[in-house]
Amino acid sequence: MKRLKKIVKWTGINLLILVVVIAAVTGMRQNLHFDAPYPNIKASADSAIIARGRHLVFGAAHCINCHNANNPDSLAALGLDVPLSGAVKFELPVGDIYSKNITPDRETGIGKFTDGEIARVLRYGVHPDGKPVFDFMPFHDMSDEDLTAVISYLRAQKPVYNRVPENDPNIIGNLVIAYLVKPVGPSGPVPASVKKDSTAAYGQYLVNSIAECNGCHTQRDLSGAYVGEPFAGGGKFEEKGVVFYPPNITTDSSSRIFGWQEADFINRFRMGKLIPQSPMPWNAYKTMDDVELKAIYRYLKTIKPAKAPVFDQQLAEK
Repeated sequence: MKRLKKIVKWTGINLLILVVVIAAVTGMRQNLHFDAPYPNIKASADSAIIARGRHLVFGAAHCINCHNANNPDSLAALGLDVPLSGAVKFELPVGDIYSKNITPDRETGIGKFTDGEIARVLRYGVHPDGKPVFDFMPFHDMSDEDLTAVISYLRAQKPVYNRVPENDPNIIGNLVIAYLVKPVGPSGPVPASVKKDSTAAYGQYLVNSIAECNGCHTQRDLSGAYVGEPFAGGGKFEEKGVVFYPPNITTDSSSRIFGWQEADFINRFRMGKLIPQSPMPWNAYKTMDDVELKAIYRYLKTIKPAKAPVFDQQLAEK
């Protein structure tokens, strides 16, 4: 009995020491800094380039859905510019994460950063202060031409003073930040430009480098890393008490778009958001032109079939 008590005592002491060490190391790793190249990107004042950037920001890249907390769909429907002033709160398993103010305000926005620093955030996932970015944005492989257009539009916005709350990670979030969140760079050489046409090749670029379809339609872990079959269906979203699971959009018979013709696909996007709580940025995506939507459809038709995960789904996305 004495021997058992001694074993239990020292086991408890060792576990306590282990917990203290992990807590201390985790705390020290909350402010890791990384280095990454600064892309040679310069904002332009050319109206055509700015217009291209606006088309991406309001459409395929759907920046307005994450960087405006004041009903961006209604503003966009009225033909108004949507201030990208941030402060959208994402209640995630890792804690509360807030989108940044990306207007040109010099105090609370991106006005104090260089074009290269902004480009590095988008391409390499490293903040101007060297901290890593949660990998929620898929723009690592965006072409130089489109990245220039996006940053040119961001510079051309009206500055908005809006001080965004700091992220508030929980215990799980602190562990994720300490050990899992790292910069994510391009998957290969970044193209100077990508020809816009209705081919599957351009669709692949839109889907994976601009629109982030994979980001929602594939299961991911807490750090944002992909753990499921590409496009076979994503993890749980809960919006205002309604549960959604992004559906399978592969060529498998379990796919939501199985049997859809190209016209069906385009018409669904033109309808916009049908379920108010839907996390899908339908009203941004519906502003894409027919060339873009045809390209996306044709690319999705090349994706290998994969079975959708089985979920206790309360409401299917339409």
